This record gives sequence, C-alpha cells and structure tokens, in this order.
Amino acid sequence: MSETSSFPYLHGFTQDEQERLRKQARFGEFTVYQNINLSSVQHLLEVGCGVGAQSEILLRRFPDLKITGIDRSTKQLQAAKTRLSSLPGAAGRFDLKEMDATAMKFSSNSFDGAFLCWILEHVPDPIRVLSEVRRVLRPGSVIYITEVMNASFFLDPYSPNVWKYWMAFNEYQLEQQGDPFVGAKLGNFLLQLGYRDIQTEVKTWFLDNRSPQARKDCIEYWTELLLSASDQLLAAKCVSEEVVQGMKDEMAKVASDPNAVFYYSFVQARAHT
Repeated sequence: MSETSSFPYLHGFTQDEQERLRKQARFGEFTVYQNINLSSVQHLLEVGCGVGAQSEILLRRFPDLKITGIDRSTKQLQAAKTRLSSLPGAAGRFDLKEMDATAMKFSSNSFDGAFLCWILEHVPDPIRVLSEVRRVLRPGSVIYITEVMNASFFLDPYSPNVWKYWMAFNEYQLEQQGDPFVGAKLGNFLLQLGYRDIQTEVKTWFLDNRSPQARKDCIEYWTELLLSASDQLLAAKCVSEEVVQGMKDEMAKVASDPNAVFYYSFVQARAHT
C-alpha cells in the first residue's frame, strides 16, 4: 500500500506504526502459522510485505525458503530491507520490490508458492490481486491467505465508546475501498478464479477467566491496533476526541476486569493453482 496512493492506508506509515506491525506479527505468530507448511516451497511470493514483519517469520520458520516480497510503499520497503538485512541467515534469501499487486511485473510461472497476510482488507480489488497471483504461480503451487473478519469482534463488559470507534474504524475502511469483512469471502474468490483444493479455516482468539494474563495481553495489544487508526479517523471526522479517549479508557478498564471476555475470529485460506 503506497503512502501516495489514491486511497489512504488506515494505519498510516509512521515509525511507531512500523514497529507495531512487527509486534503484531509476533503476537499472532502461533495462531497464524499453526497450519502453514511451506517446507516444499523454494521461491515464495509475498504480496504486501510491508515492513517485512511476516517475511522475518517466514525466513526463520522455513530456512530453505527464498522470498520475493512486493509492496507499493517505498517507505515500508526501506524499513523491511533494513530490518531483514540485519537478521542472521537472511542474506541472499529475500528480494523486495516496489510493485502494484494488480499488475505484477513478473513472468507467468515465476513462483511455486504465495503468501498474503492482512493485505486484501486494504485493497480495492482483491479479485484482481488473486488473479495476478495465480498467473505468476506455477501449476500446482500453494497459496496461503490470512484475512480479517471484523464482524466477529466481541468485548464484554459492554463498552459504548469502543463500539462507536470500531464501527467508525470499519466504515472508514469501506469508504477507502477496503474490506474489513474480506476473510469470509476468500473461498468464493478462490473458487471464482479457478484455484483448486480450496480449504478455509476460522481461527479464533477467545479469552476469558481461564486465561486472565493472555486476555489482558490481548486486550492491550488490540488497544494499540485501534489507536493506530486514530489520527486518520480524527482527520476524517469519523470520531471525536471524546470517543477516542473514551475507547482508551474503556479498553483499559476491560483489560483489568476480572470477568472480561474477548473474542475475535479471522479466516485463513489455502489452495493450489
């Protein structure tokens, strides 16, 4: 996603946001990668690699893998190059390119695997992206897609400012031609484009009194995620300063509530060309 594109990126491109993306990748690693197996892939295409937060995990988990990452943001790609270049064992295993995922400058049959994580929610034409991915993959290649399903968000005790903020968050993303509910549509997209062996899995963070520390950690992480969009939402007059502060106060209160419940599901799809 380009910082100069016609549709603004919900979370912005600050250095703090770049570090939050790395933290997000680490936070979700166990759940996201639980059923991902790229051990037979030699040359992986990562679409929307951003700051390289997922690239770092992929290179560590699959030591024989080489990654070509594409993104539209010069700023994010520079951060990714700097970070990945400092990692032991990563030298010569990654190549990052500034490129539009809807019009890739790769020949057909260039890769034997593809990985997309938290990217289709931000693009206006996910079908076009997945069509291009299919074109550049060799026959029989695997694709993994992990995406949001924001309608699943649930928090207890009831927190009115959190709900106001969350609705504004999703509505703003829709107005910017993104899709905060795209995860539920992945099966249809892949089927429409002729992918085979399509499987979808609903992955869930469901935390209550059985895991009080994990619940607190998760709610604090989500507070950071929500706040990462506050500047954009305030500038667009989607929320007021009072709602933002109220959301922060309510999230802090719920994080310390002895009977709090947090629930969120996302969707992971796997298929072959």
